[in-house]
Amino acid sequence: MNNLEAIKAGIFGGVVGDALGVPVEFTSRSERREDPVVDMREYGTHNQPKGTWSDDSSMMLATQDSIIYNGGIHLDDIMERFRKWKIEGEYTPHGRVFDVGITCSRAIASYRPGMDPTKCGGYGERDNGNGSLMRIMPVSLYDALEEEYWNDTFIEEAAENAHNASSLTHGHPRSQIACLMHTSICHELIYRGKEPVYMALWKGINGTFDFYERRASLLPWYSEEFKREMATDAYGRLRDLEVFMNLPDGEIKSSGYVVDTLEAAIWCLLNSDSYAECVLKAVNLGDDTDTVGAVAGGLAGLAYGYENIPEDWRDVIVKKDWIMKLCEDFAYIIS
Repeated sequence: MNNLEAIKAGIFGGVVGDALGVPVEFTSRSERREDPVVDMREYGTHNQPKGTWSDDSSMMLATQDSIIYNGGIHLDDIMERFRKWKIEGEYTPHGRVFDVGITCSRAIASYRPGMDPTKCGGYGERDNGNGSLMRIMPVSLYDALEEEYWNDTFIEEAAENAHNASSLTHGHPRSQIACLMHTSICHELIYRGKEPVYMALWKGINGTFDFYERRASLLPWYSEEFKREMATDAYGRLRDLEVFMNLPDGEIKSSGYVVDTLEAAIWCLLNSDSYAECVLKAVNLGDDTDTVGAVAGGLAGLAYGYENIPEDWRDVIVKKDWIMKLCEDFAYIIS
């Protein structure tokens, strides 16, 4: 998979998954069982036309545009673009914001030029929504595409970028860990060759665990976070991927909590054989359907490729041509 194909797969995969979930956001799993999503819908929860994406994609595309403009990750510029999205309606499908999370909104409102943008995000236990994970794909791609074979230097750089990008809105280690794990998974999916998706996920997840364990003395807060999460059966469930894969859907939550979202996306990818099957499974879990759909969709796009995203779904995406141009420009600055 060349750089442009990977970028198109990851970005459009996320946007399409987001748009599939928008009309049924906040609906229950029982509702979705009675009336499963099988195709693009319109109106519904947010009364939006078919192919409309939410804050998930807006913040992702703002991040992507910033990396293009700066030729790399510039945190102040990303925050300024978030402000333009929230206040001025830039990076929206129809010129206005119709959905924004409380934690992201608070972080953007607190930002002022000249301050450290990584101090904007909440650092408390309750500041672990999925608002940084949902927008991390451009940062993940920027680092994942740098080298096929990562050494310690590359993963250190990826960790710094993932942690900092998360901290713009979500500064707690639990959210930062999710963003690095996402980057690591993206790297393995892009370069998996003929390996099964399962093996790419296993390598990406365990590579993240290994990184924090090797640096336990330097990152004690993160080490403690892993112990805490293992004790509550959250990230720790991903250590045995075969057992996790075989959990019934009743054991998989699809809330706005970052651990639930990451787990749900991975579980859907483990239990599907195509892009469409993965994102429909994700959306039909109910609850935070747009974000679970977006995260699962981005990973599934990398797993199965841009051409495996149904064409009729891609074609109805609002501002499709603009998003494609962003992907092309992004590929240019990475090459």
